[in-house]
Amino acid sequence: MEKKILIVEDEKKLAGVMALYLKKEGYDVTTVFDGLEGEKIFQNENFDLIILDVMMPGRDGWSLLRKIKSKEDTPVILTTARGEEEDRIFGLELGADDYMVKPLSMRELVLRVNLRIKNKPTFKNEGLDFESMSIDDKKREVIENSIPINLTPKEFDLLLFLCKNPNQVFKREQLLDKVWGYDFMGDTRTVDTHVKNLREKVNFCSNNIKTIWGVGYKLEVPI
Repeated sequence: MEKKILIVEDEKKLAGVMALYLKKEGYDVTTVFDGLEGEKIFQNENFDLIILDVMMPGRDGWSLLRKIKSKEDTPVILTTARGEEEDRIFGLELGADDYMVKPLSMRELVLRVNLRIKNKPTFKNEGLDFESMSIDDKKREVIENSIPINLTPKEFDLLLFLCKNPNQVFKREQLLDKVWGYDFMGDTRTVDTHVKNLREKVNFCSNNIKTIWGVGYKLEVPI
């Protein structure tokens, strides 16, 4: 079955070029030209990946990204003419899986899409219990002291991976590869941001995710 990609881009010529290149790769591509139309079609259809422009009429990309990630973990590649570090970090904190600055290289876009879709991580359905925290993989829920914890999809995936591999040290690049699902071409600080968020939201993470200086992180639990 063909993988489905949604392009939400108000520059019609650019959207058409992106669609052409991705269709040549064998993808089923749908293109819309504003945020409201993108939100409507996303709510009615399932996609394997979304390419989302930040600055659009109707609804901006930040708002649409929030809605997408609040419902499911569809990979999202943000595109924008703004390449400032603050914008990149903000997009990653909202749950974006990748970030490309215009003007776009179509070869690079295709490569990033291929890596994102072909290496999308999957996890087995099972429950995990750690002290006061429990994780339901199937329902994608985290409960701490009987209280549900609201995590973004990537925060959940990172926590789940660490819990399935306790007491092991992982470099940031390894976590990007294992959790984000591809050889990351951007800033490894996105791992630091997600760890920071986990520590702020989950007491168990605050106490048990340890920074290994100069290397990365590990989830430390009693054996």
